[in-house]
Amino acid sequence: MHQRVQNKDLYIFGEYSKVAEALFPRDKLLPEHTSGIVAATGFAETLGIGAEYRRLLGFTKDAAEMRQFLGHFQNNLDLLIQKTWVEKADEMRKERLQDDVPPLVSCIMQENFPQAIEAFGSILEELAYLFFGSQSTKEDFMDYVFRIDEQMGLFWWYSSQLGRLKKPGENRNPNDEFQWAVLLIGICYLTNF
Repeated sequence: MHQRVQNKDLYIFGEYSKVAEALFPRDKLLPEHTSGIVAATGFAETLGIGAEYRRLLGFTKDAAEMRQFLGHFQNNLDLLIQKTWVEKADEMRKERLQDDVPPLVSCIMQENFPQAIEAFGSILEELAYLFFGSQSTKEDFMDYVFRIDEQMGLFWWYSSQLGRLKKPGENRNPNDEFQWAVLLIGICYLTNF
């Protein structure tokens, strides 16, 4: 059985707590630039996307390979949304979510990472609802997802932490490179989902 570490900001399997706390420390202070990039890379490794993540981290956002990768991300996310089975009453949610993806990609291309992180966080909340229904809004959602698949649980935990990047009163004001490094984790994960 896995040991669990729990507090109001971190509910994660013990074996993942080190990599998770390196990226989003419990003390609310986000890591400095260099240690933040290292922490993001370690987190990507744990999610199983390390090689592609490291490759993409060095690209400029307007490089042809990055534009192509973002096109793959947008297509894959669109497919994920389309293939999600929902009740008839939730069909409009799917359509609105699909409409939210192109502005996210545009923010990334413009290197407006604070806005991209906010948009991505909203997209991930809706995507969780489409995947897991009302379970995604319950207090035990992380435990539920970790039981399904540990890496998937770690990803949804990551998504729940993105809001910390836009609260400068609680942490250091993250720089663009760190914000991009954290954002790229989710983009790589969903592109390869």
